[in-house]
Formats: sequence, structure tokens, C-alpha cells
Amino acid sequence: MPCGKIITDGIPELLRSQNQVNPNESTTNKPSLEINASRQFTAWLYEQNLSLSFTTYQAGKLFFIGLQPNGKLSVFERSFERCMGLYANGNSLYMSSLYQLWRFENIIQPGQNHQGYDALYLPQMSYVTGDLDIHDIALSRAEEKDCEPQKLVFVNTLFSCLATVSKTHSFVPLWKPNFISKLAAEDRCHLNGLAMQQGKPKYVTAVSQSDVGEGWREHRANGGCVIDVESNEIVLQGLSMPHSPRWHQEKLWLLNSGAGEFGFVDLNRGVFEPVAFCPGYLRGCTFHGDFAVVGISQPRHNKTFSGLPLDGKLQQKNVEPRCGLLVIDLRSGDIVHSLRIEGVVLELYDVVALLGVRRPMAIGFRSDEIRRVVTVGSDQNF
Repeated sequence: MPCGKIITDGIPELLRSQNQVNPNESTTNKPSLEINASRQFTAWLYEQNLSLSFTTYQAGKLFFIGLQPNGKLSVFERSFERCMGLYANGNSLYMSSLYQLWRFENIIQPGQNHQGYDALYLPQMSYVTGDLDIHDIALSRAEEKDCEPQKLVFVNTLFSCLATVSKTHSFVPLWKPNFISKLAAEDRCHLNGLAMQQGKPKYVTAVSQSDVGEGWREHRANGGCVIDVESNEIVLQGLSMPHSPRWHQEKLWLLNSGAGEFGFVDLNRGVFEPVAFCPGYLRGCTFHGDFAVVGISQPRHNKTFSGLPLDGKLQQKNVEPRCGLLVIDLRSGDIVHSLRIEGVVLELYDVVALLGVRRPMAIGFRSDEIRRVVTVGSDQNF
């Protein structure tokens, strides 16, 4: 299969994968987007029988990466303001945005397609949470006393806690670190990442252990930590702005973002073991078999991203920070495939693998298309 390259002018609701640019339309001052896949990236998607979805809150876009029928790269996007956390569960896709949590459902049946796409994610439900700066999200197995078998859990970064949705309130707090003395809308430690284990929240990452408003900003370089949710113990310290903890193959993996390192935590020794250096600010991680897919971003030129270990490592390796997706072979630590993004999109937040999906798309709200997509459920008593 050939490598993929897509260039667009601006970011329309549907990326023009065939470079269909209106010759009468001036594009001189329009922001552009260029997406380049490494030589074997499309072949890897085909072999693994999956597609990818990722968010960029900087550009306010939800992207879907798959394959066209001819084997070339397929890129589809929809606009959601400050979209961040993603979680895939069967036909459901969950996403956090500026003040809402969304659930999308793939309404395409196996063996069918819609305009050449084998998955169509339709927004079915949203919870209005207010602007909580929601980061990672996941589904948790609820307790037996709960009426619903699963519960949506999210990292409420503004209030430094784990929370769930409510039918009557913006959120219901579930847990907070011991060092946080009270729930306050102050982003005290920049709690950001969530790792699930056996259907329950198990580990979280925070940029610091501070207990004052935005106190984490003073400890970005080496104040990061991993906390065991069940015991509320700090199991690892000394990280640089860690993100995206994930439990996979009996290991706790995470991104030591401020140092550009992907690796795992040796829980017995309480140390972080780097596996791969990635040339960018890491956020977003998903797994499939022996592969990890991580997102890298170009660091912003402000105080939050300056003075991190990543700066020196990039200079040492003589490389500029990049934006895109990297596929890492867990057996060797090698970056075996990549998707490079240049232009108007500079930062990514989260990425998920959509298993068994070749070419996904989604319905958004900027056109009237959603008015014409109607699904009918079955009623056994009808």
C-alpha cells in the first residue's frame, strides 16, 4: 500500500482527500493543513484492521484516520470546541469538549457502508458539565447498587478530582488526592490522566502535589507523580508533566511528556523506565497488541512549556518538535510508523484505536446533515 499525503486549505468540515481546491477561491491567506503518513503506515492500519481517532483542542477538531477503498489514507474531521478526552467502547465513542461530554454511536451495521465509510459516529447524548477542563475519560463498572451497569468517569482537572456525570448537577465528585484539602475550581495540581484496571479507576497522573490554585505551574520540570486511586498512595514521583497513564499487558504505561519519553512504571521499584524518545510534547496514548500509538505536539511558546527537559533533549538530538501520531513497537521500543501533521494543527490531546473499522466518519452540527440521519430502535412489544 502507498504512503498517504493530504494537503488542505483551511479545515473544512470534510477534509478534501482528493485535493479538490476551488481555482476561483483565493487561498493565499488561509491556514493550511498537511498530513503525511510514513511509507508503511497505511499498510499497518490494514494489517491491524483498525482506524484511529484523535482530538486537537488547539484547533477544535475531532479527526478520524482510516483507509479509502483504494488503500490510500482517509482523513475525516468534525468541529467541537476544545475537544480533549476520548474513550472507545464497542460501537460507542465518548469525547469531552469545552462544557459537554458526548457519546457517539456507530450506526452502520457490519457489512454495510455509508458513502464509502464503514462506520458513522452519530452524536446520541451529551451531558452539560460546564467548563471543568475535563481531560481523560473512561467507562467504569458501576457498583451493584447502581442501576446502570457502567458509569462515565472523567478527570475533573479544574476541581483536582475524579468525577462522574449527573442528571441534576454539573458533576459528582468520586475521589481526590489526599494532598488536595478541598474541592475548589483552582486547578491546584493539574490532575490529568486516568488508567483503568479491571473496570475501575486505578492510577492517575498529576503535574504536582500542590494544594493552591495553579500551584502546579511552579513544579512542571520534575514535580509530576502517579497516584494509586485505591490506596491514595504516591507510587512514583519526579516526573515531568506526565500524561495518559494506561494499563496494558500487565504494565502501567505513561507519557513523561516534559521529557519526551514514552515508557512504563516499575511499580515494585517505584521508577519510570523510558522505552522510546519522541520528538514532541507527548499527550494521548492507545494500545493494540504489541503496539502503542501516541500523540506528539509542538510545545507552545509560553511559560507552561518552557524550561522543560524536552528542550535540551531536542537540541541534543538536533531535531525540531513535531506534531502527529507515532506507532511504537513495544517489543523493541522502535518508532515503526508515523503520521506527521503540519500547518494549522500544532497540538493533539488524545487518541484511540477503533477496532474492526476501516474508514470512519462522524456527523457534526455545522450543517443540516444531522437532521436527515434518523435511526429506529427495535421494541419487542411493538
